[in-house]
Amino acid sequence: MKTLAIDSSAQTCSVALVDNSNLLCEVFSNSGLTHSQTLMRMVSTVIDITKTDFSTIDSLSVSIGPGSYTGIRIGIAAAKGLAQPGNLKCFGISTLEAIAYNLYGFDCIVCAIMNARCEQVYTAFFKCNKESVERLTPDNAMSVEELIQTITDFNFRETLILTGDGANMLSELSTDDNRDIKLAPLSMRYQRASSVALCAASRAEQGFVP
Repeated sequence: MKTLAIDSSAQTCSVALVDNSNLLCEVFSNSGLTHSQTLMRMVSTVIDITKTDFSTIDSLSVSIGPGSYTGIRIGIAAAKGLAQPGNLKCFGISTLEAIAYNLYGFDCIVCAIMNARCEQVYTAFFKCNKESVERLTPDNAMSVEELIQTITDFNFRETLILTGDGANMLSELSTDDNRDIKLAPLSMRYQRASSVALCAASRAEQGFVP
């Protein structure tokens, strides 16, 4: 299944084309430019680079939040506009769940964290391994202090990896019992359209119909 994926839920913006689990192309920007200026040009770039006939694309996937209201609206509008002419399936994916897919294949607990401004975050916990990403908590909004307390109280033995554009807000976090808590590498920290596509592919394999 060939999927075109979009993420414009935060300051970063990206577009990816995935064929099953094979990433064909991804264009990523963290320039701070308005997504309405860049998103459709990024779609065109991905299509041009891969020399893809749009009629061969089977579905679209797009991050639907939490995140920037304006950015999410731009991404969803673009996905709906691209999907409508061919009546393509369109998967709406939690931004936090897509962030967790950055760590797909690792054996760990993932705390996905997005900066919601004013010392607030959007967050959720997931369990990752070589075969799946399992949601442990719903998406939540809370203060940084509340998240620190949540992690302190959370019962886990695996490595806990903090990721997302708000992860560095907890970079100095430590616990009394010396549990293994790590900050994800920068390349795995931001929202990425390729991870939105991987999450959508997993949903499709499970029989989910958008």
